[in-house]
Amino acid sequence: MRIAMWSGPRNLSTAMMYAFAQRGDCAVTDEPFYAAYLAATGLAHPMREEVLASQPQDAGAVGAALAAPAPGGRANWYQKHMVQHMLPGFPRDWMAGVRHVFLIRHPARVVVSFAKGYEALTLEDVGFVQQAELFEYLSERGEAPLVIDSYDIRQDPEAMLTALCLALGIRFDPAMLSWPEGGRAEDGVWAAHWYKSLHRTTGFAGPEGDLPVLDSRLAEMVEAAMPSYRVMEARKIRPASRG
Repeated sequence: MRIAMWSGPRNLSTAMMYAFAQRGDCAVTDEPFYAAYLAATGLAHPMREEVLASQPQDAGAVGAALAAPAPGGRANWYQKHMVQHMLPGFPRDWMAGVRHVFLIRHPARVVVSFAKGYEALTLEDVGFVQQAELFEYLSERGEAPLVIDSYDIRQDPEAMLTALCLALGIRFDPAMLSWPEGGRAEDGVWAAHWYKSLHRTTGFAGPEGDLPVLDSRLAEMVEAAMPSYRVMEARKIRPASRG
C-alpha cells in the first residue's frame, strides 16, 4: 500500500514519518517533490542549493518514481509530502489508488513554529489553502482521503495511530510509538536545518498547551488560513477506544 501523508510545515510530519519507519513492513520517503518545487518557483529556502542537488528536479520523474514498486520490496510505502510542493502543472496521475491522509494542525501553532526558522513567512508557505484544495480534489475523484489532527496525536499517540492504522486497513504496530535518537538515512538533506530538535527525541512530544499569542501580522495569516483548516478539521478521525 502507498500512503501519501499531506501536510504543511511544522506539523508533526517528520515525527509521523519516523513512526511509520519503525514498522518492519514500511519504507518511507521524505518530501520527494521538494527540489522540483524549488526549481520551479525559484524560492530562496534555507539550504536551497543542497536540496536542488539532492533530488530530481523534474516533477514528472518524481511522479514516475512514486508509482514504481516500494523501496526494498516492502508491503507499505509511506510518502511524506508538503502540500505546497504540489504546484499546478505537476503530475497527479501517480495519486490514483494511493491512500491519502491529511495531517492538520491549528494554524496559530503552525505559523508561530515556522516563523522561528523562516522570517519571510507567507500564507502560501504554510500550505493551508493548498491542503484544503487538494483534499477537495481527491475527494471529488473518489480517493476517500483521511484526516488526522496532530493535536490529537500528541494527546494520545497510541489511540490515534491505532485509529489511523485501522482506517488504512493495516495493523497497528507498537514500535511506531518510539524511535532511536538521531537522524535517519531517509531524511532529506534539509534535516540539518529543520530536524535538529526532532533528532533529540525518541518519541512523540506530550500534549500541546494553549494556543500561542500572535502579533498582528501572524494573526492576519491565521485568520486567512482558518476556513481551510475548518474544512478538514470537520472530517478528522477520532481516537480508537481502549480495550
